[in-house]
Amino acid sequence: MTNEELTTTQQTAVVAEQGAPVAPGKASSKKGASPKKGAPKGQQSNQCGPAKEKQPGPSKKAPKRARAIAPRAESKAARILAMIGRAKGATLAEIMKAADWQAHSVRGFISTAGKKHGVKIESTKSEAGDRVYRIVK
Repeated sequence: MTNEELTTTQQTAVVAEQGAPVAPGKASSKKGASPKKGAPKGQQSNQCGPAKEKQPGPSKKAPKRARAIAPRAESKAARILAMIGRAKGATLAEIMKAADWQAHSVRGFISTAGKKHGVKIESTKSEAGDRVYRIVK
């Protein structure tokens, strides 16, 4: 057989057989490229259409407790709630002394007592400049 009689595919096969040994081709990776990361969810824009207006509806965040929890009778929390339940209320210094707490601990308790114990607490300043806490009825 001459080269003229061979078809192109046969010629390629003949040439490949005659050539030097060739290293096998690189195997394709089975793992594809990871998708490109977009902007954080809070910063993504709505590219698909016009912005939707937010409709008022029920809050997603439900209260953890449906009813108020009463503190134990002899606890510091019960003492503080009794003090601020008086008609004149209680000053920050009085509460600190009764509970043996620092000022930031008293303020932290007062800020969460409304939710946890089901009371509304009012904070005012007296003429002397002391902070006074009272339970609003």
